[in-house]
Amino acid sequence: MSILNLFSLEGKVALVTGGAYGIGFAMAEAYAQAGAKIAFNCRSQAHLDQALADYQAKGIDAKGYICDVTDEAQVKEMVASIKNDLGTIDILVNNAGIIKRIPMTEMSAEDFRQVVDIDLTAPFIMSKAVIPDMIEKGHGKIINICSMMSELGRETVSAYAAAKGGLKMLTKNICSEYGEYNIQCNGIGPGYIATPQTAPLREIQEDGSRHPFDQFIISKTPAARWGVPEDLMGPALFLASEASDFVNGQVLYVDGGILAYIGKQPK
Repeated sequence: MSILNLFSLEGKVALVTGGAYGIGFAMAEAYAQAGAKIAFNCRSQAHLDQALADYQAKGIDAKGYICDVTDEAQVKEMVASIKNDLGTIDILVNNAGIIKRIPMTEMSAEDFRQVVDIDLTAPFIMSKAVIPDMIEKGHGKIINICSMMSELGRETVSAYAAAKGGLKMLTKNICSEYGEYNIQCNGIGPGYIATPQTAPLREIQEDGSRHPFDQFIISKTPAARWGVPEDLMGPALFLASEASDFVNGQVLYVDGGILAYIGKQPK
């Protein structure tokens, strides 16, 4: 077998939750280029229509579904629809997520629960829905989008860090429970990625200087830059392909080296 064939996804069905834009879209694009059939979900028709147009512009015939990934009944219905439309799911990427930046003492329990529900409970629901078919087929790949906050804390992100830390452990537990069925569950921990959502944090200031948060990230990143969604395409393809068949229960941090770096010595 050619080494390149290890990375082929020809004939595979990949579901990327929250795959309408950003890193989810980039990973889905990588899977499509490797031969996979692509499914994704949105929570509104307007977002779904825009995403379908964006996929079409890339030459990708993706299938979109309206689904709230925190709703077990909706998830079951979506998985059944994908099975009918494309075939059983071979690759699941639990990418849908939110963050609320609120100091812990000011954050309501309702807000905390919402973040945990979307960022942790939803991957549990999604994984639970696809694992039986993966067991029956004798293979499967589950990729959880973790975070540097799976390892670190930071002010104002108590709910997000709690959820992403939990997602890291859910990743390890799915590996532990279902590895014997040739199901690999791994995580990707993105660093700070340049997307439209983070653009305000990278705007050049009136005096020509970097935004203070931009300066902070660059100073903490050995690569001395923000990541871009395309930086996640290779790692996502690796973890979805046969090339990673003996990699299980791991989190691959794609962070430009932040987690390995103590920071520059003050001058």
